[in-house]
Amino acid sequence: MTDPAPEEFSNVNEAVGEDWEAETTPYERVREVITRTYTPLSADTVAGDARTSPKTARKHLNALADEGFVATDTGESGGRYYRRSPESLVVEQAADILAGVSTDELRGRVSEMRERISDFQADYGVESPEELVIDRTNQALSQTAADHEELDADAIREWQTTRRNLAFANAALSIANAERFVDGESRSPDESVPVQ
Repeated sequence: MTDPAPEEFSNVNEAVGEDWEAETTPYERVREVITRTYTPLSADTVAGDARTSPKTARKHLNALADEGFVATDTGESGGRYYRRSPESLVVEQAADILAGVSTDELRGRVSEMRERISDFQADYGVESPEELVIDRTNQALSQTAADHEELDADAIREWQTTRRNLAFANAALSIANAERFVDGESRSPDESVPVQ
């Protein structure tokens, strides 16, 4: 069996790109490109990736910014750059959590994560993993190498991960709670008919 030549790969990539372009709207392609964008990109770059014109990309990027899905930055040359907004990432992560875990189970996990963070704080005598790094660095600078405690990189990573996961879980619970009130407010007192 022979490996396909690079030109054959280019043809396959182009065919896939053409299919994507034929099956989606420019708005959908711009949104998909920005969904994977965590560093700021120019509208021209997004346009190239989304197979559309820079003018069309800019129009859709601005609409996505108005929706809160995209954040904008001004570059050194004064140009506008676009990236996925942190808020949209949090909402997406929270929705993924809610799709796979009941709110009761999530409350239990939140409680466990809070306890784990409290354990870290008690074990190390500081409030955050960042404070721990500063504390251990200061110890190392003020003492001989043999006298200071080594940093436990795995513990720091676990603490940071637990704290991040707790933040996403809390966001998921907040969204679930807000949705409950929105759903409740849209129903009549007997909960049988939506109020118009």
